[in-house]
Amino acid sequence: MTTIYDFTVRDVADSEIPLRNYRGKVLLIVNTASRCGFTPQYAGLQALHREMSKRGLVVLGFPCNQFGAQEPGEGSEIADFCQLAYDVSFPLFAKISVNGPKAHPLFQWLKSQAPGLFGTKAIKWNFTKFIVDREGEVVSRHAPNSEPQQLRQRIMSLL
Repeated sequence: MTTIYDFTVRDVADSEIPLRNYRGKVLLIVNTASRCGFTPQYAGLQALHREMSKRGLVVLGFPCNQFGAQEPGEGSEIADFCQLAYDVSFPLFAKISVNGPKAHPLFQWLKSQAPGLFGTKAIKWNFTKFIVDREGEVVSRHAPNSEPQQLRQRIMSLL
C-alpha cells in the first residue's frame, strides 16, 4: 500500500527530499501561488506551522503555475517572496503541476486518495489543501477557499 513516505520531491533549492523524512508528522500539503487572491493564506499557513510544529505539524508548500499563471517565479524568487511577504518558515518545494499529464506523482496520489466534491480528482485552484496523518495516510482534502484556521481543529485531533 502506498503512503506519502513513498514519494520524493524537489525543494526550492532543487535538492531531492524524500517525504519519509516527515515520517510520524501530521502534514498539511498545499499547492500555492504568489499572485493569487488566496495568497494571503500564506499568513494563516505560517501561523498554523508556528503554533503546532512542536506538536508534530509540518506545512509543505508546493508552488504551481497552472491556475491563471499566478506563480511565474522559480525557486529562490518564490522562497524570497514567501519569506519577505509572509515570514514563511515551513518547507517550500520546486514548482510543480498538480493536474494533467505532467501532474507530479505526489499530487496524482493525493487526488486519488481524497477526491474533490462529487468525486472529481482535478484540483480546482491554488491553495487546495490535503491533511495527512502520522501514518502517511490522507485524511481529508479542503477547497482553496477553506482558510487555514478552519482546519485547526481537524489538525489538532491528529496531533
